[in-house]
Amino acid sequence: MEVDFLFQVGDKIVYPMHGAGVIEAIEEKEILGEKQQYYIIKMPIGNMKLLVPMEKASNVGIRLVVDMLTLENTLLIFHDRELEKLLPWNQRYRINMDKIRTGDIQEGAEVVCDLMRMNETKRLNTSEKRMLDNAKDILISELALIKGFTENQAIDFLNEEVYN
Repeated sequence: MEVDFLFQVGDKIVYPMHGAGVIEAIEEKEILGEKQQYYIIKMPIGNMKLLVPMEKASNVGIRLVVDMLTLENTLLIFHDRELEKLLPWNQRYRINMDKIRTGDIQEGAEVVCDLMRMNETKRLNTSEKRMLDNAKDILISELALIKGFTENQAIDFLNEEVYN
């Protein structure tokens, strides 16, 4: 059985909806009687490990973390983005969830920016508050891996970008 390795051990990747991590190993495992190659991904934030079947990695949207220039351009969102007209919360929720699911750092940052700004003027409902926390965690995890920060350093850095 020939397997194409999309990623290598040591690659820093982003798993949409979970955040950024590092591929620790590639192992063959038998789960439910089926042998497959798996990426073993260590998620530094939350101290979690994920097993992702290699053949499904591209389908779930796993990608390499972005480079420093892309990160810097993404962070400009927090200075340049205007809050769009308010849609009904359920429509806004669907749009934001679709953005997070893409795994794209720019779209995730837009969700964080919009919900943080909205939270300053009116209180977010429980679902949107949870969404904001999740989107921030995903952004912070990628920021930490790109910059070599701890989780707290990444949080402080993001807060500085947002509020300065």
